[in-house]
Amino acid sequence: MDASGTWKVGPLAEASGVTVRTLHHWDAVGLLSPSRRTPGGHREYAGEDIVRLYQILALRGLGLSLESVAACLDAGVDPARLVRDHLAGVEASMAALGALRERLVRLEGELSADRAPTATALLDALRAIGATGPEAEQALLRHLDADQMRLLRTRGAALGPAAHYLLEVEWPELYRRADRLRAAGTAPTDERVRRLVARMDELSALFTGGDAGVSAGVRQAWHDDPAAVSGEPDAPADDWRDLADYLARARDSSA
Repeated sequence: MDASGTWKVGPLAEASGVTVRTLHHWDAVGLLSPSRRTPGGHREYAGEDIVRLYQILALRGLGLSLESVAACLDAGVDPARLVRDHLAGVEASMAALGALRERLVRLEGELSADRAPTATALLDALRAIGATGPEAEQALLRHLDADQMRLLRTRGAALGPAAHYLLEVEWPELYRRADRLRAAGTAPTDERVRRLVARMDELSALFTGGDAGVSAGVRQAWHDDPAAVSGEPDAPADDWRDLADYLARARDSSA
């Protein structure tokens, strides 16, 4: 940090553990652009830029792609929730490393005593390193059976804290972006709309495992009860249904 309270790109890269090249790339794609520039055109990052950098790195640490990170930041994330999720992720990693350490200590002890490690001990070590909204739920229950809901919950749990940002932050943001294009009169065949639909379908596959029946049920829930599923109770149902039809046309044009 210099006397003006800003950071040049080099010192910021060193302090944050990312490369200068990464910061340049994030600036180029609009993910993290510095608030200021020197008369000579050099980047200067201010306090609000550091906050955004933390948010980017925390969301990346939770397993989100850069595309998802950008959508979540555009939609707005709860800072307190993000810190809690980041902390939970760190604690989970520490617990996993602690479990791995215990298993490796036992293996090392057996090998030092010239005893072949048991199959159970080896499998334990492999397992340790990983080798081997109520309204929305009620709306989904009207379109999915118990097994299908179990699949959604299981896959969501496997995603960990990232599931919240993908499902409750990024997904609604994608719908909002699509609705802005629809309201502006953009044709559903426009590449921007088709890209949004493709990303929605990618997220759907993450939670449904590609099960066509579950995907259809979730889509029907959005169509029939959009206020509950979207978490936006004031949104007019007709507008959501128009948007669903608009997205269906975009999806058909990509088939």
